[in-house]
Amino acid sequence: MAEKAGEHESAIESVMEKITEKFHSQDSSSSDSDDDNDDKKSPVDAVKAKIYRLFGREKPVHKVLGGGKPADVFLWRDKKISAGVLGVVTAIWVLFELIEYHLLTLVCHILILALAVLFLWSNASTFINKSTPQFPEVILPEDIVLGVASALRIEINRAFAVLREIASGRDLKKFLAVIAGLWVFSVLGGCCNFLTLFYISLVLLHTVPVLYEKYEDQVDSFAEKAEAEIKKLYVVFNAKVLSKIPRGPLKDKKFA
Repeated sequence: MAEKAGEHESAIESVMEKITEKFHSQDSSSSDSDDDNDDKKSPVDAVKAKIYRLFGREKPVHKVLGGGKPADVFLWRDKKISAGVLGVVTAIWVLFELIEYHLLTLVCHILILALAVLFLWSNASTFINKSTPQFPEVILPEDIVLGVASALRIEINRAFAVLREIASGRDLKKFLAVIAGLWVFSVLGGCCNFLTLFYISLVLLHTVPVLYEKYEDQVDSFAEKAEAEIKKLYVVFNAKVLSKIPRGPLKDKKFA
């Protein structure tokens, strides 16, 4: 009996050793597979990091547009809202540009219509129900007004800081780019009025980002080649024109 009990215990110990060996082998294989996955991921991440993106962006298009509801509208995340915004703006542009309706006339006509409807509703309700209807009281919240004013103040101060940096002459490329952009806007302003320019800008915001997000690899590849050509042209322009512009004598003076 003692020999059988010893054999039984040795058999149990051998089974336990086999089970522990299997667990160790699974752990080692899983750790090896994790290491292999890490090794496989690292070259992919390195390749992704080297991919050229337009204007050197590192964030997705949704984050570049600010995220939140405005980015959702521009990227057609909610097609009903995006189509509604574009439809309303298109109706306003057609109303003021094609039909040549005036803003003051439109506001006055809307107020006349609203007052007439409310007046008729009030008198009809008094005649039918013998009670005056309660119109909702419209009050503009103070926190919304202060929030909008604060956001505008921050953006205006940021624009002034950018203009100051450009005017300081530290970055010649940025200065030339801003001058070229302002010249293009001046040409566009001579061809169309502010409302048409605003409508074109809004249509571009509703079409260009979503198309770029869909074909960003092709666009980035083309932009990389275009940027390389522009850099070559700038080097030639700098060597033949900018380098020959005489500099002021203040640079050579030594101050005690």
